[in-house]
Amino acid sequence: MQRTTAAPPRGRRPRRGVYAAALAAALALGLTACGADSGSGKDSGDKGDAIVEGSQDSGTKRATVLDRPFEKPDLVLTDTEGEEYDFIEETRGRPTLIYFGYTNCPDVCPLTMSNIAVARNELPKKDQEKLRVVFVTTDPDRDTPEELGKWLKSAAPGSVGLTGDFDTIQAGARTLGISVEPSTKDKKGQIVSNHGSQVLFFSPKDDKARVLYTDKVTQETYTEDLPKLVEGETP
Repeated sequence: MQRTTAAPPRGRRPRRGVYAAALAAALALGLTACGADSGSGKDSGDKGDAIVEGSQDSGTKRATVLDRPFEKPDLVLTDTEGEEYDFIEETRGRPTLIYFGYTNCPDVCPLTMSNIAVARNELPKKDQEKLRVVFVTTDPDRDTPEELGKWLKSAAPGSVGLTGDFDTIQAGARTLGISVEPSTKDKKGQIVSNHGSQVLFFSPKDDKARVLYTDKVTQETYTEDLPKLVEGETP
């Protein structure tokens, strides 16, 4: 188990301090550059693989327990049914995992969500109903509620999918120390999206993010940890 010190959300400290602490909290993890076409076998690096950069501890396969937990981000977005979804209100008092990614990601996003979904299915039914798994798109221009819903039914059934205004999504991610940048096109005209690959867990006891997972965490680790997380315990 890794332990690190995470900073409070933006607005509680000078801006410069927030960015420095946020990077420390995120272990400088998971700025993932993904190609546009998950089926083409090509991306910005011509290999079809997501590139994880700047990872200080990217090899960890265990949870990181945050000594200074994050507050929930003030995210009011749109779910896959086209309805308004207030993240704070909808997940209040519930064990919650949140991940920022997008449906055209070739590998990291679907693998992460699939690992969580498989582990969630191992829980007793009552615990599955308690747990909220929330996927927030970093590519809202393409990830409409309909497209997001279709993708999640395959990649992570039972998860909540959210889309909306990019600036709102980016600001919410940053309060958690997660980098989300606007999509760009490479020289070949392919869309490249850069986003943090961390998964954060909010405890049902105080609604604060107390555990962080990297993109290297396996399905087995989630399977081992979720029963504890549902009860508000740390791994």
